[in-house]
Amino acid sequence: MNMAPTSAPAQEPRWLTDEEQRVWRSYIEAATLLEDHLDRQLQRDAGMPHIYYGLLVKLAESPRRRLRMTELARYAKITRSRLSHAVARLEKNGWVRREDCPSDKRGQFAVLTDEGYEVLRRTAPGHVAAVRQAVFERLSPAQQKSLGEIMRIIAEGLQPSEAGADLPWLR
Repeated sequence: MNMAPTSAPAQEPRWLTDEEQRVWRSYIEAATLLEDHLDRQLQRDAGMPHIYYGLLVKLAESPRRRLRMTELARYAKITRSRLSHAVARLEKNGWVRREDCPSDKRGQFAVLTDEGYEVLRRTAPGHVAAVRQAVFERLSPAQQKSLGEIMRIIAEGLQPSEAGADLPWLR
């Protein structure tokens, strides 16, 4: 349903066509259901939400299993305060620890502990199976390639590369 404003502006918005509306709503529904599906699987298997799993994966892939907190926030696309809360929860579980940055008194590293690495190692097979079942087994190889290209175009368009871009994870 198009929600036309009650007082007409100088220039009428370019409303979504019926087909664009169908595509948009399908995307929203699928993204919401997929995130819920992955959250439930990770809560059941490891007692953590999907976003925490992503943080552990990024740390595991980083040299010496450590990354500056600002870089981790940028990767996760979350504010530094939300990241700080997430890392505090992961620290409480013994999966991550913080270390001060020797070259920057204000900077900190998040470091994946051996216990965190073990949780990730145990959890990864179930998570990969959930992703495969929810996404890749439903799409042909051509559809998978198209989906990847489409998502890359959208992501690149939403991440300005110029200095001073007003993005929450850069604040």
